[in-house]
Amino acid sequence: MEHVPGKVVGVHLSYRSRAAERGTMPAWPSYFLKPSSTLAGSGDPVARPPGCELLAFEGEVALVIGRRACRVSPADGWEHVAWITAANDFGVYDLRYADRGANVRSKGVDGFTPFGPRLIDARTVDLAAVRLRTWVNGELAQDAWPATDMLFGFGDIVADLSRLTTLEPGDVILTGTPAGSTVVNPGDVVEVEVTAGENTGENTEQSSGLLRSPIVEAEYRLDPPGAMPRADDAVRAAAYGPRGAPPDQAQDLLAGLRGVSTATLASQLRKRGLNGLTLDGLRSTRPDVRMAGYARTVRYLPLREDLSVMSAGMNAQKRAIEEIRPGEVLVIEARGDPTAGTIGDILGLRAQVRGAAGIVTDGAIRDSAALARLEIPTYHAAVHPAVLGRRHVPWESSVAVACAGVTIRPGDILVGDADGVVVLPPAIAAEVLADAREQERQEEFIATQVARGDSIDGLYPLSDRTRPSYQAWLARGDAP
Repeated sequence: MEHVPGKVVGVHLSYRSRAAERGTMPAWPSYFLKPSSTLAGSGDPVARPPGCELLAFEGEVALVIGRRACRVSPADGWEHVAWITAANDFGVYDLRYADRGANVRSKGVDGFTPFGPRLIDARTVDLAAVRLRTWVNGELAQDAWPATDMLFGFGDIVADLSRLTTLEPGDVILTGTPAGSTVVNPGDVVEVEVTAGENTGENTEQSSGLLRSPIVEAEYRLDPPGAMPRADDAVRAAAYGPRGAPPDQAQDLLAGLRGVSTATLASQLRKRGLNGLTLDGLRSTRPDVRMAGYARTVRYLPLREDLSVMSAGMNAQKRAIEEIRPGEVLVIEARGDPTAGTIGDILGLRAQVRGAAGIVTDGAIRDSAALARLEIPTYHAAVHPAVLGRRHVPWESSVAVACAGVTIRPGDILVGDADGVVVLPPAIAAEVLADAREQERQEEFIATQVARGDSIDGLYPLSDRTRPSYQAWLARGDAP
């Protein structure tokens, strides 16, 4: 890097989508400092430290201070920014425990803040048209519009920091990352780009260029004394994001859930005191197909003509579909309104091509015959020919939603079959699956006994009298 800033400041949580993933919505920003030695350029390799398995990327918009800022107002904060560009705030979750939130070891590693490659003049930027995108191996992983997606604006962050810490020309502020951050491995390539429309009215787009970071394994040794990398299931869940498990474990869990019925899952949830996790009033375009996947949410608000610009271009619905990953379910909150379609065949097909496991909406669908020909199921409350703009404004994605009477958070697990859809909290999904499999084995035994003429008295459910017969049936290998 030609320029070495005096300070590199990171923001912990600033995007609604990221805060929703973490289950918290901060009232003000919180910060951490990164050493200037973490700065790197486009094309510089990012080396995963020895013994670490959980290196995660965080695509961000970086602000470069151009004029000294000391206790400036939020209205004036943006005036102290000279340039914006792309940045990537890499960190290793394996070392987060060592510094209790300070991030010195986890994010202070040399080369962990790629930056650039080009600066965009802040004086020419239309803030409403700033866009941040991150790709992993060419696949879009993050796509955000800070003006509508951030909890705290750029000027607000500058002003808040300047209340107690003077910002000098050349200081860099990393403004936080949206949903989509996850683990990358040696051999992967992460790319970040910031684009911005000009405020001249000429409809010209400016770009930071692609900030390219190839991931490699570090060639040095990391020996005691000092904190050594460590990870458990909870740390892995935080690193991988809302799915809560590495891809192979997640795939096995989803496959297992597709093998049990929603009726059984609902029974198991009821035993745990969870009666509000079954969606009401939905039917499937493909009742023959079982669905299991992690929630990717989008929220619609009632139509307001003066806000119809939110429906234009890459609106929240389209962004959610372009961000969807294999094994995810698109969940649409449409307030139960059956008088306009919430999704049709083209976007449904795009979700399928992106690897979606299914679509769930508590509103109507359109192009229903074409949707029924897709491989993935679409659970819906009604069918209607009108476009969503008749009633809805796609407002935001990757937030908690209320769909068919159930609160659904990004990363919750949805399971569907011909009976309907059930939501599983990820933290108990594996436990529920194990108990559901046992319940279905018992019910298969009970069904064979009823079929041969036995009474259900003491059989359904199993009693102390009938349980030995069940155990013998298992021992003979008669269970499916």
